[in-house]
Amino acid sequence: TLVINGWAWSAAIFACNVEEERYSERVYTIKEGETLELQCLVTGHPRPQIRWTKTAGGASDRESSLHNETLRIQNINRHQGGRYYCKAENGLGSPAIRSIRVDVYYLDDPVITIHQSVGEAKEQFYFERTVFLRCVANSNPPVHYTWRRGREVLSQGSDSGVEIYEPFFTQGETKILKLKNLRPQDYADYTCFSSVRNVCGIEDKSAHFTLSNRTAPPSVKLLLDDPLVVNAGETITLVCVASGGDPHPSLKWMRPDGQQLPRRSVVKGGTLTVPAVAIDDGGVYSCVGSNNVGNPAKKTTTILVRGLRKGRFWITPDPYHNDDNIQIGREVKISCQVEATPPEELQFSWLKNGRPLRSSERMVITHTDTDVSPGTTNLDIIDLKFTDFGTYTCVASLRNGGTPEISIDVNISSTTVPPELTVPRGRSHLIAQEGDTVDLQCLVSGKPKPIILWSRVEESGVAAAATALMPDGSVQTESYDGILRISNVTREMSGTYRCQTSQYNGFNVKPREALIQLVVQFPPAVEPEHTEIRQALGRAFSLTCRLLRAHPARLLRYEWKLGTRLLTVGQFSDQRDDTNYHVRALNREGYGEYTCDITNEAGAGRCTFLVTGKANPPEFYYDTYSALWQSRPRVYGFKLQWTQMEPNAVDRILAYRLGIRQMGQSRWWEQEIPMEGTIQKGELLTYNLTELIKPESYLVRLTPITRYGEGDSTERIITYSGRLPRFLSFNPRTRAGTQTLPPLYLTSDPDSCFCDLSGFYMYIETSRPRLEDDTARLLSPTFNSKSSSVSNNPTYCFAFYYHMYGKHIGETLNVFLRQKGQAVTDTLVWSLTGNQGDRWRQAKVKIHPTTAFQMVIEGVRGSGIEGDIAIDDVAIEEGECKDPPPNNLRSLAPPSSPHIWQHCITLILALIGQQR
Repeated sequence: TLVINGWAWSAAIFACNVEEERYSERVYTIKEGETLELQCLVTGHPRPQIRWTKTAGGASDRESSLHNETLRIQNINRHQGGRYYCKAENGLGSPAIRSIRVDVYYLDDPVITIHQSVGEAKEQFYFERTVFLRCVANSNPPVHYTWRRGREVLSQGSDSGVEIYEPFFTQGETKILKLKNLRPQDYADYTCFSSVRNVCGIEDKSAHFTLSNRTAPPSVKLLLDDPLVVNAGETITLVCVASGGDPHPSLKWMRPDGQQLPRRSVVKGGTLTVPAVAIDDGGVYSCVGSNNVGNPAKKTTTILVRGLRKGRFWITPDPYHNDDNIQIGREVKISCQVEATPPEELQFSWLKNGRPLRSSERMVITHTDTDVSPGTTNLDIIDLKFTDFGTYTCVASLRNGGTPEISIDVNISSTTVPPELTVPRGRSHLIAQEGDTVDLQCLVSGKPKPIILWSRVEESGVAAAATALMPDGSVQTESYDGILRISNVTREMSGTYRCQTSQYNGFNVKPREALIQLVVQFPPAVEPEHTEIRQALGRAFSLTCRLLRAHPARLLRYEWKLGTRLLTVGQFSDQRDDTNYHVRALNREGYGEYTCDITNEAGAGRCTFLVTGKANPPEFYYDTYSALWQSRPRVYGFKLQWTQMEPNAVDRILAYRLGIRQMGQSRWWEQEIPMEGTIQKGELLTYNLTELIKPESYLVRLTPITRYGEGDSTERIITYSGRLPRFLSFNPRTRAGTQTLPPLYLTSDPDSCFCDLSGFYMYIETSRPRLEDDTARLLSPTFNSKSSSVSNNPTYCFAFYYHMYGKHIGETLNVFLRQKGQAVTDTLVWSLTGNQGDRWRQAKVKIHPTTAFQMVIEGVRGSGIEGDIAIDDVAIEEGECKDPPPNNLRSLAPPSSPHIWQHCITLILALIGQQR
């Protein structure tokens, strides 16, 4: 566990999980594939909420309100390493933030690659003099490499024909074995061992390569045409074979830029089969051969899937006259455009009224270059005549067939006119309410009718560029009927919309456009939407409902109700944006749900106030020092502490109802804890739970009670950690001049109180360098007598066993009651001096603390070294002391078991030495 200013980090224990300081930062190491657990143990009251975040990309970015939140990452990988932050906040002061860096350790299999010096390359690759064997392994921490030739370990200087080095630019990432002046013995089996020195239990790994006079880099060839032109729907097979290389190369098909192979494709060795090829499957395909010798070999081919797409046309009036209409005696041009694959196969033909049309002096047909895509053909009609009116058809096809043609009809007549856009009467300013479906419509006239493009206009002006996004997230939306339908309209969709003509499938003239204003009305937005108000009887208070926004924002009305009972109504003025309701003195009938409805034409917004006299929930205190203690082998105790949230908001808290249930069971035990006087804000209240059975966990519920009734409960789980300090188990010792005190065993009866089966005790050391009157003290934890008491001055019984025996037993054993009022006072409540015999005896002392207190046990050394004082089994119980047992050995039955809610005390094992 790593503790930083009250914070703690803990992690699952594995072989390599080590937390350490590196360069002034906390680093936690873990092996890849294991489970990471980081626990943020946070102090603070009220209990803070915890949020985990990670820098440099996120294995984790989550938030939780669980206490002591544990971040758990199963099967952690190397990319999930990094700095993790735990942030805690409880609304008081600044958030607390701590971080730790997680270092993930791993070791990949090494890879051996073979290279030769470029300057020495000749026809035969490995008949040359210098060969490089490179070993590479990804790892964290840095890898350590070892080379072997056969069974011989190679090292720098061990062989004059061998050099071993790390390239400067890859320090620690690779190891190169250089074979100079290649000799016959260099044709051998080579092994590269990679190691991270067994850190995290990561075993060493190795790679092997056999170097021979046949070793050669890969070469591949494709058994297909390039490019490969196919029709859509056909099955294609790409065959790649290794034409050289030793070892035999492996083959792999891939597409550029990380594109995936077609889903339907099947790869078997160097053969790639794509059934029912589609147009989108066209493109570049590469076959890569690799055998870790030299550089991989690569051959590329292009697949062209024949097809035609996106046929469009437009009409251009005489460009030499400033007129958008077609006129007799002037020029008119019809353009037709199609995307084709392959583009060089694209061919166009023209028809007039279904008959072939050839280029002439007045009917000029031109085509763009086949290298330009998409392909375009133009028909220029010079000196338009009445006889030229008719239907012109542009036919696009591929030269070798195999794919459907695209035909586009364009009518040229006296009715062929440019488009005009208008908005239906009364539809240029639309009002809708949120959630409606609204249709924006532009009427387009003219022949042919073009595609309508819809866009939004920025609020800065109708002439602004249309950069705002459409409701579907696009910049522009096409419409063939001139209607833009918006479903489930929201207030963000209010604004100006533009419709305009496209040049496609219409006239190539200046676009016509029109504007439509859309206003979306919405009900008032108010705050608070829902809030709870805690109030005591007889107090005055006010409720305020604020208007945030509304459309329309005029003629707003408000209406206050308590339940169904109308309280008041009114209308907002232009100067007000809130409305208030005042209660002069709260009575029982005034508790309930108050509502304020603010309305406009679109609806209403509601503020809801729940006025209640219920007390707020208590807030458990999680930072209690030594909250758990072990009183007997089979039971344990727990100091429950809490504060009351806003205790003065409601009537005085009279008591708490305490409920406790063993986890896994359904039965609750309940008890009331009376409260005397007024609880102050921040006051720490305490109640000690005893007789909890090990190792069971318990669910504890605490409910405040006022004259209004029960308040809000809060719950927490008490868990036996199994790591309790042995407050009542003391370690025996033997030394010269003093006999060992016999261990005193109590009965193992589960109902007995304060069993100590370990036989340990605490004693004062009297040998040198101790002197006469030297003093040792044991201090108990601090107890709040008010927390578990009904009366002002409760009675407690303080009990312990003591052993005082020896030749020089002039020692004194004292017990003090230390009270912590305005001043700290120590009152002697019990004292004993001298030899009491070779036996254990029990003492019981009745005390009456009036404030928070501690018990102090003091031992004072006598005149000699042959004599000690020992104590054991210290306890405190609420109530009068029962009759003490006989003063014999403690093998007799101990006192009866205390009630489950009685207090137990445990000693702090802090020995304070001082001289008088």
